[in-house]
Amino acid sequence: MNNHVRARTDSRPSRPARRALLCCAVLLSLAAPAGAMAAETTMIKLIKGLMASGALKPEDGQALLVQAEAEAVAAQRGAAGAASASSGGIALEAGDVRVPYVPQSVRDGIRDEVRQDVMAQAKAEGWAAPNEVAEWTQRIKVTGDVRVRSESRFYGDDNSGIVSNWAAVNAGSGFDTNTNTNLQLPPLLNTRQDRRNLWRIRARLGVEAMIGDHTTAGIRLASGSSNGPVSTTEQLGGGLSKKDVWLDQAWLAYSPADWLTVRGGRFGNPFWSSDTLFSNDLNFDGLAANLKYGFGDGGLDLFGTLAVAPLEYTSDSLQSRSGEKSPNENKWLSGAQAGVNWRFNDDNALRAALGYYDFKNISGRLSSPCALYSGAVGCDTDWSRPAFMQKGNTLMLIRDIALNPMDPAGTPTPQYVGLASAFRLATLNLRWDTRLAQDIGLRLEGDFIRNLAYDTQAMFRRANNGIVNNFGAGEAPGIDTFRSGDTAWMLQATFGATDLKEKGQWQALLGYKRIEADALPDAYNDPNFHLGGTNARGYYVGGAYALDARSWISGKWMAAKAVSGPPLAIDVFQLEFNTGF
Repeated sequence: MNNHVRARTDSRPSRPARRALLCCAVLLSLAAPAGAMAAETTMIKLIKGLMASGALKPEDGQALLVQAEAEAVAAQRGAAGAASASSGGIALEAGDVRVPYVPQSVRDGIRDEVRQDVMAQAKAEGWAAPNEVAEWTQRIKVTGDVRVRSESRFYGDDNSGIVSNWAAVNAGSGFDTNTNTNLQLPPLLNTRQDRRNLWRIRARLGVEAMIGDHTTAGIRLASGSSNGPVSTTEQLGGGLSKKDVWLDQAWLAYSPADWLTVRGGRFGNPFWSSDTLFSNDLNFDGLAANLKYGFGDGGLDLFGTLAVAPLEYTSDSLQSRSGEKSPNENKWLSGAQAGVNWRFNDDNALRAALGYYDFKNISGRLSSPCALYSGAVGCDTDWSRPAFMQKGNTLMLIRDIALNPMDPAGTPTPQYVGLASAFRLATLNLRWDTRLAQDIGLRLEGDFIRNLAYDTQAMFRRANNGIVNNFGAGEAPGIDTFRSGDTAWMLQATFGATDLKEKGQWQALLGYKRIEADALPDAYNDPNFHLGGTNARGYYVGGAYALDARSWISGKWMAAKAVSGPPLAIDVFQLEFNTGF
């Protein structure tokens, strides 16, 4: 009998039976029967009534009857025990309510039924499953990095004290070159006063989302002291004022095949290059296509990049007070690069690439005669001055200012400057990775850049002899004393771990750069070596140690001086704490 009861009890009643039994239990609890036996008897009667009315299937009702009868017998035995206990002073007080027992199997069934209903509703309404994250979160990647830096700048004692800040001139209303109307010097760069312990930070936070099987979107915010393109470093201080946040990247990418990705918007540098040409913080506007092709054995693959970037558009408001607006004179960068990766064994890999970069329409243009004295607000080639510049490139005056016939000697001549050279660059990048010992690697890198458009004669013709810099120190300006160049190169050796990802990893590096004045546009390269730009040569040495996973301290010393022209030596020391996620 007991085995039969156990077997039947393990059978789970149907959903209507469980609901009916639950109703019975609730009714019995509210009725507050006088004794356990009466409760069990009432339970049996209710079950039989439900069977007779058709609310319970015969097989479900029979299972419940067997269980209820068994529990009635147990209740009789319990009542006898209670009577014995009562004689010892234990008794139910008036008003006590006896709640009928609901079998564990029925309670388990009700719980499972509720769980199934909730899960079905969660699935239908798109809730997250237990122990899982929502599906859309698996398509999103969050990245970021934070850097704290102490920077010191040391200037040579023999530096020239008069180095014009032409970027400031172009950002203002021009510099009056007529000594009859202006006895002031143009804005000058600091070249002799050291600056120690400048505390600076960089913070970047990006999100990338897989929209579909082939489409990706990305957004990144970054710090920065200005909207300049080459740095996202923010200098602290400033009266403890809050710091700026900029839209650093915003792009969409589409990959119709494994070997092709097309990206548009504002995105990271699509080319493989060093900071000799493009700063590590530089982002590109425009459109880029990255291609790759791997051979079957995995040891050799090809890659390539095509990109077009708008550098500056002609403003609709240029010549704002004239009915004749400036024509379309947009500035563009078009670039192409092709390269190869060759891993010829487990310990050695070679990477090489050739590139070509055409900077279109970025040279200065001499204006037609403009009569500023009569109220003209500008000249017709003011657009040709660079939107951003550092220092080093050869510059030319771009305004042909007409003199007031009534007072020619007293006519102010506020000037802007533009780039005297054109720029079409051919580049070669090389890198060799090898392993010296366990966890100790060696990376050798080299860059070579040549400006194919460099032409001294063409520069002086373009400027109509109005070139303002890059002459020999103490020499009269002229084509014979002009000092510039068309070549840049870099060599660097890195020991230890090439990427600091794990605690205890270390790195040491040593390098040398030489960048002649017109080898490349000075606007887009590293802003730290010689404090940015071209016409610089020197060495740098540094090291780093990972204090924790993806967190490291580093130090770097850069000692640089001018390649030609007046002496300008600038040493920079940087001590940093970096982390990335």
